[in-house]
Amino acid sequence: MREMAHYRATHFKWRVEHGIAVISLDRPERKNPLTFESYAELRDCFRALAYADDIKAVVFGSNGGNFCSGGDVHDIIGPLLKMDMKSLLDFTRMTGDLVKALVHCGKPVIAAVDGVCVGAGAIIAMASDLRIATANAKTAFLFTRVGLAGCDMGACAILPRIIGQGRAAELLYTGRSMSAEEGERWGFYNRIVAMEELDAEALKLAKRLAEGPTFGHMMTKTMLNQEWSMSIDQAIEAEAQAQAICMQTQDFERAYNAFVAHQTPIFGGN
Repeated sequence: MREMAHYRATHFKWRVEHGIAVISLDRPERKNPLTFESYAELRDCFRALAYADDIKAVVFGSNGGNFCSGGDVHDIIGPLLKMDMKSLLDFTRMTGDLVKALVHCGKPVIAAVDGVCVGAGAIIAMASDLRIATANAKTAFLFTRVGLAGCDMGACAILPRIIGQGRAAELLYTGRSMSAEEGERWGFYNRIVAMEELDAEALKLAKRLAEGPTFGHMMTKTMLNQEWSMSIDQAIEAEAQAQAICMQTQDFERAYNAFVAHQTPIFGGN
């Protein structure tokens, strides 16, 4: 077991409330761009979260009216032009490793999106489990607009699973902005809330998840991500095994005892 309640981040904001880790980028004057350092620290943080029993859920929030403006033009894109192929591949693998860490952290991750959410910022929202937005959210996978391919950090694999192949293709080819209303209608955003309610609503949802059977949530997240590459028969067998494992947890027994006693179960995550 590793505890992260006292973790101190260097390149982003971090706090823990009642077992919920709240993360946001901390360069609001530039709409929160990512740097080489923040990419790497976020990757390492989410890798560590997989082993942190004191963290039950994660909120990746906005700061100063914006979520993330993607890779910093001066701190990242400029230096990339001077790198050789090996260094470029090291960088693109590192950014992809952040998505892998998000997917495999074992905790439900909620993206709370306000304002600009583009490039790698849109990828972070995409890789989260649930997404809440304000009406001001503007989401764009704008890689083609800087002369690159739309296939960045898993976008061509994950985005079509959320909004469908045709809609994903449009966003990835054109790099255009998806409005909050469009994102909710397409299933990218779970719901739209008022700007002043964004943080409270994200924390409310995270608290609900944190109070649930967190071992079961970990298993749910694992299966949601693994079953895309399985046949139906393989998925059903994998879920049978996963559910049998969950039936051995104390939370399963706690839920039964609470039901019999006409009480609300208090889960322990084991």
